Amino acid sequence: MNIPENLKYTEEHEWLKVEGDVALVGITDFAQGELGDIVYVEVETIGETLDKGEVFGTVEAVKTVSDIYMPVGGEVIEKNEKLDDAPELINQDPYGEGWIIKIKITNPDEINDLLDAEGYKAIIEK
Repeated sequence: MNIPENLKYTEEHEWLKVEGDVALVGITDFAQGELGDIVYVEVETIGETLDKGEVFGTVEAVKTVSDIYMPVGGEVIEKNEKLDDAPELINQDPYGEGWIIKIKITNPDEINDLLDAEGYKAIIEK
């Protein structure tokens, strides 16, 4: 299982890649594996400022639909348009081409509350 060291993680299986005051958000390799084949991604929160833990969208797989949560508070400034035609990118490359949204972080201190790779690994190995 792939758990990149340079990312931060939530217990709900989202990842965060911080680039200054902007960050990419997606779901982890573990999450996409549990969901199975992803067939649709819905994000209707572009332009909205959401708090940490709020739902910003959903991922629909063959078996189920799952909410996706904000790892930190911020404004949803962009969604990955490639997922409209190719949601399977999340299965194929969850930490690269399969990113879901880009956010402008409103409270950088919340990043400190997220898990590092070791902390996330401990949660999924329980």
